[in-house]
Amino acid sequence: MTGKPMRIDGNDDGVAADSALPRRELLASLGLGAAALLGGEALGRQSTGPRTGRRQPPGTQPRMQPQTQPMSPDEIGWDAKAGRYVLPPLPYAYGALEPHIDETTMRLHHDKHHAGYVRGMNAALDAMKEIRGGSRDAGEVKRWSRQLAFNGSGHFLHTVFWYCMSPEGGGRPGGAIGRQIARDFGSFEQFSTHFQAAAGSVEGSGWGLLVYEPLANKLLVMQAEKHQNLTAWGVIPLVAIDVWEHAYYLKYQNRRKDYVRAFMNVINWEFAEAKMTGTMQALRGAH
Repeated sequence: MTGKPMRIDGNDDGVAADSALPRRELLASLGLGAAALLGGEALGRQSTGPRTGRRQPPGTQPRMQPQTQPMSPDEIGWDAKAGRYVLPPLPYAYGALEPHIDETTMRLHHDKHHAGYVRGMNAALDAMKEIRGGSRDAGEVKRWSRQLAFNGSGHFLHTVFWYCMSPEGGGRPGGAIGRQIARDFGSFEQFSTHFQAAAGSVEGSGWGLLVYEPLANKLLVMQAEKHQNLTAWGVIPLVAIDVWEHAYYLKYQNRRKDYVRAFMNVINWEFAEAKMTGTMQALRGAH
């Protein structure tokens, strides 16, 4: 795996960005997911920071600093030149999370499952462009809106999933995120119990989420069914655990609770803190 984003159903003709759905309109059409990943000031502007989304060798991840744009377009897999989403690379080696999450699962999960959501998302956006241009029937809007919600949410949550894990992760967080967890959940132990119970009890396939709700300045634990159901508008995902079976079945079979317990050992609290404090700074700057 190289540090260069993998193109998924990209345009080999190098179509200029202005011939695709404009980035602001595209992110607005996706609503919560895109805005939450990029942060409060992200809509309509590009990242100017040094973070490129290139994979770092295990043990060399730089400490993330609070910033108003917690994730750059490169990191969420946005190719501005082509005006399309692409599969972003993992920020660490496939086997870096062993023994908690195995290399084979990581390869299949990232290269096959996540790539499928990127393809589906681009296909939905292409279909909607054709509907607006008159080459598709407007009666297809409902179908493709559902495909966009499913695949777009799948892409965005998987991107958070990769970044919210680290070979040096896990343990009890300190700093701003540790203080916020203690304030909002009573203690880290109470948060951990709540989070693991939520992730372990998602009906069917879905996600367990630690989110930041900026209006109340509060952390919440939530569930998502599939990718897009049971979510709340306006919250910012900080930690996301994928509890679809493809995320854990090769190693844990039907023992989801064991997988969730193992996930606690790789949570990247520096990433979660950077997203939370970056959102706080962006909101303060907007007032």
